[in-house]
Amino acid sequence: MRRIALAFLLWVVVIGGAAPATQDLLPARPDSLEFAAIGDTGNGLRAQYDVGEQLAIARARFPFELVIMLGDNMYGRQQPQDFVTKFERPYAALLSAGVGFYAALGNHDNPANTRYEKFHMSGARYYTYARKNVRFFVFDSNQMDPAQLAWIDNTLKQSTDDWKICYFHHPIYSSAGRHGSDVQLRVTLEPMLVKYGVNVVFSGHDHVYERFKPQKGITYFVSGAAGELAKGDVRPSAATAAYFDQDQSFMLLEIAGDELSFQAVSRTGRTVDSGVIRRQPTRTVGTS
Repeated sequence: MRRIALAFLLWVVVIGGAAPATQDLLPARPDSLEFAAIGDTGNGLRAQYDVGEQLAIARARFPFELVIMLGDNMYGRQQPQDFVTKFERPYAALLSAGVGFYAALGNHDNPANTRYEKFHMSGARYYTYARKNVRFFVFDSNQMDPAQLAWIDNTLKQSTDDWKICYFHHPIYSSAGRHGSDVQLRVTLEPMLVKYGVNVVFSGHDHVYERFKPQKGITYFVSGAAGELAKGDVRPSAATAAYFDQDQSFMLLEIAGDELSFQAVSRTGRTVDSGVIRRQPTRTVGTS
């Protein structure tokens, strides 16, 4: 008996290099999902505020509705006043406009921060939420215990969404010198990510921007330089598609149908990487 199943592959097309700040590479299509990504942010220093200003500038022409936070959302002391100086003030323009921030925990974050209302974690270390034809899965890579692993397996299995996007702090692919790839985490997570058709993965931890060529059909981004910076830290490998380690940076992203457009932007507003990830259905035939 022949059985026909649908599998989905990703094809990445780079459509620009270092573009001027005024050049908008995102199509900003009607009814698309528009969001931003920031990682390793909460130090309260000038560069974090600069990135916050660039995000507000970008939103004037690209009205994203949510920001995914890739961990290390707070550094150092994490008392109520610190949430003001290290989060609420740098992103005041976005918060006042109703933009939602959805955080993953990093190794510098106090686990109690899951209860901070503006991080939208509802007290959970790991959680999922959906927007349009996209489902986001947020993991706590600090502690991959059996309960979380069972949740990941079951939640990915149940998802029938067109796009499956995972984000967590520690990268399973990274060419940065300070930390690099968390190989043990890769061994643990990658089989499930591949099995259940995850399309894109975002991480932080390394204070650089890096995009990888698709690994087993999945595109991986490291975007951990929206506050901290490890200048000159990337040692590009054969799997590296693009990187930027000379200044702080963040990402703008848009999903419309089967296309995800991305743009990595520096602290000064310069586009340092951009492209399109296309989710293309491919028919595969099996027998039983």
